[in-house]
Amino acid sequence: MADVRLGIIGLGAEGGMYANFISEGKVKNMVIGAICDNDPAKKQVAEEKYPGIPFYDNYIDMLESGHVDAVVTTVPHYLHPEMGIEALKRDIHALVEKPAGVYTKQVKELNDFAASKPELKFAIFFNQRTNPLYKKVKEIIDNGEIGSIRSTNWIITTWWRPQGYYNQSEWRATWGGEGGGVLVNQAPHQIDLLQWICGMPKKVYAKLNYGYQRDIVVEDDVTAVFDYGNGATGVFVTKTHDVMGTDRLEIHGDKGKIVVDDSKKVTIKRLKQSEREMSDSMDMSDVMKLFMGGGAGDIFTEEVLDFGNVWGEQHIAVLEDFASAIVEGTPLLAPGSDGINGVRLANAMHLSSWLGKEIEVPFDEDLFLEELNKRIAEEGKYPVRK
Repeated sequence: MADVRLGIIGLGAEGGMYANFISEGKVKNMVIGAICDNDPAKKQVAEEKYPGIPFYDNYIDMLESGHVDAVVTTVPHYLHPEMGIEALKRDIHALVEKPAGVYTKQVKELNDFAASKPELKFAIFFNQRTNPLYKKVKEIIDNGEIGSIRSTNWIITTWWRPQGYYNQSEWRATWGGEGGGVLVNQAPHQIDLLQWICGMPKKVYAKLNYGYQRDIVVEDDVTAVFDYGNGATGVFVTKTHDVMGTDRLEIHGDKGKIVVDDSKKVTIKRLKQSEREMSDSMDMSDVMKLFMGGGAGDIFTEEVLDFGNVWGEQHIAVLEDFASAIVEGTPLLAPGSDGINGVRLANAMHLSSWLGKEIEVPFDEDLFLEELNKRIAEEGKYPVRK
């Protein structure tokens, strides 16, 4: 087929960025088919920046216009499943923004409907999966280069947001409008990468602070402990009030270790024999030599890879991956059905915090929705969810 005509639903920061990339010819096999936004001011913006591109204030009208082959949903999180389903109903390919939804029950509905339309492409905008650094880390893990994972630790606190950020939109940082705080807004990429690279934990225990350092009702500070079910554990820390921020991922295996700093540099240390083999074979003189700083080079090799900053390229890569799947039939790097995993993990962290106990994964989805609706009702701004 010819270039994919993409309909952009929501001309905000993300939608505007994608529109710019496409209009500048940076996305192979893709053009802008139409733009939709229910803010009247965006119509003038679209006419000035993208002349001749059809504009709609109702996304259903755009879906039925004949102007688009596919859509991307750059809208509040609760709307992603609804819009994805409506597009697929009309035989239009769907690329949903992250997260796939706010709670797993609604994401399941989207996934189930997409499964009934296998001829259509259904993807999710996990741009970090296109990051060469994280693709390399996954390759190393999948190839068994550091052996079986024993522990994971990700501190991702580079999400500093001032109070003005939360004040700019009424729906932001609300249970009924956004569905949560840092776990549903800033951190879904890292949550997805953790499960994509290391697998899903079997149990989650989390301590969340709500409105800890900001005047909001949702979480701005998270510490979670994961149990992978085989003895391996993980720690995940994220927050929006650390202006100096840290981004550091460590994955420790029985044959080595991976350390990622600032999502730019990765250090891979590969043991020459497994830790268990070392433990069983080394005598105390060898151990003392190691403790005193000698012989480290005899037990492991070290590789350092610097990928630099690839911001922007990742978003273009997702759009091109989506277009290629439609035009050429290539497999999707981030199939839309994968989106439920990160939502499930974020839901488990919320539920653990609300109930004050460790949560098994998967959990009671009706219980999660009941607890979420309690908080939506307390806000008194939005209707409860079904």
